[in-house]
Amino acid sequence: MKAVWLAAIAAMALPAPAFASGVIDNVNGLALDANGRIVRFKALAIDDEGKVEALLPDRYREPEQPRARKRRRNEPEPPQPKRLAFKLDAGGKTLIPGLIDAHGHVMGYGLSLITLDLSDTKSLAEAQAKIRAYAAASPGRKWIIGTGWNQEVWGLGRFPTAAELDAAVSDIPVWLERVDGHAGWANSLAIKAANISAATKAPAGGRIEMAAGKPAGVFVDRAMDLVTKVVPPPAPKDRDIALEKAQQALLRQGITGIADMGTSIEDWQAFRRSADRGALRVRIISYALGLDNMVLIAGPEPTPWLYEDHLRMGGIKLILDGALGSRGAWLKADYADAPGQRGLPMIPSTQLRNIMSRAAMDNFQIAVHAIGDAANSEILDAIQELSDTYKGDRRWRIEHAQIVDPVELPRFGQFGIVASMQPVHQTSDWRMATARLGEARLKGAYAWKAMLDNRVPLAFGSDVPVESPNPFPGIAVAMSREEMPEQRVNFEAALDGFTRQAAYAGFAEKRFGSLIPGQRADFLLIDRDISASSPDDIRATQVLETWIGGKRVYVKGQ
Repeated sequence: MKAVWLAAIAAMALPAPAFASGVIDNVNGLALDANGRIVRFKALAIDDEGKVEALLPDRYREPEQPRARKRRRNEPEPPQPKRLAFKLDAGGKTLIPGLIDAHGHVMGYGLSLITLDLSDTKSLAEAQAKIRAYAAASPGRKWIIGTGWNQEVWGLGRFPTAAELDAAVSDIPVWLERVDGHAGWANSLAIKAANISAATKAPAGGRIEMAAGKPAGVFVDRAMDLVTKVVPPPAPKDRDIALEKAQQALLRQGITGIADMGTSIEDWQAFRRSADRGALRVRIISYALGLDNMVLIAGPEPTPWLYEDHLRMGGIKLILDGALGSRGAWLKADYADAPGQRGLPMIPSTQLRNIMSRAAMDNFQIAVHAIGDAANSEILDAIQELSDTYKGDRRWRIEHAQIVDPVELPRFGQFGIVASMQPVHQTSDWRMATARLGEARLKGAYAWKAMLDNRVPLAFGSDVPVESPNPFPGIAVAMSREEMPEQRVNFEAALDGFTRQAAYAGFAEKRFGSLIPGQRADFLLIDRDISASSPDDIRATQVLETWIGGKRVYVKGQ
């Protein structure tokens, strides 16, 4: 074991860091080598470009000064060791790579922080009270907009209604998206503003909840568009504020990079404005929201890495089905708690392949949201067909891969597929998923270990703002699965999913994610050794400092 550890250190360490710009010394360092194995070190040397120069197995020692001697005439002066720009004694604290969220919604998170957020409400009555208080504190608004409601948490056993929302606010339109973003709740004025009536038909891939022959107030998946087309969009200044709020929250929780799943042109412009001001600290791997945004933003090919590896649009995000909570996830058989319903395929089969082909021919990476077993089967079929035409390192991404027919799990190991999964979804959704499908149909659900056993790159994320972006509960959940312990992964694999593999999933593994020499020096100082902690202890981890590109961007308490 000691020989393996020494070999790993040798592979990652460069010669003595005589030219380091800075050193983080006296750390309990944990990094990952090119194969995802843990490497331990005592000091981190950072070069002038904010990249890792070396991981040192022992404490840093100042280079020796060359001995003074009389030089011959015209003999050049010998090179001098570079003076350090900084040296930080970390006092033995644990240092780990910056954590990467492989699937999130940056602007959605930021907007949730500056609009009405119902994610902390535990009942319909509590939500109504919060909506009423928000309206009273925000006079003059033309609409009230928010997110985060969840009828399952409320124990409601059904969707809320427009009448129940009217009971909170009836004098201005209200539009509130469900926590998963796959359903929206409107009051009567919002329904009227959208000109929706009993005669309105739901678009393909959507569903209007009905009661007594008229819209009841909840619109599922594509039917949300009927309302959102009249909802005032956020102003650019609001997006700028939301992005800064999101960054502050992400950095506080140890997220140094995130894959933004569904970037609009308005989102991209906010990212660029922030970067132009020198305010974009979190690295964003951007996936366009559909073909129109892909072409509008990136044009004929993926963008280069911009702003010293802080921003790139490299792919496209497609949504194949809905979510379990709103019964929009596309299933092979009826929902156990809603006979006759199998969810909503949101992209017809031929259209899906055409869109994927259009993006692939210009070398954009393709990421497809698939939650239900029918949706996962469909995207696996599409990837298999397109792989005959589009060769090379494509890294087809399946986002969520939540409910999979067990017989199809081995198919993920073919064609270079990346499974992009969110461990915290399992804890939030398991009881609801059991009600929706029954235990017998969950054998391939949240199958993290099965993905690894099939040699599938496994990238972890949160789906923020659907869940908290805090990655430490995600690491803990991946390690401590209770109802299906055979799907647990070990600490090394869990950390790998939030670092090296999350970077690999976005073609960024040569730039950041592992603290391999030559990568950007993105790292955290945390309050405990998570490699020697129980999952419960890992959940409580506090980030003390966050560094990106060799610069400190967050200090706890400051």
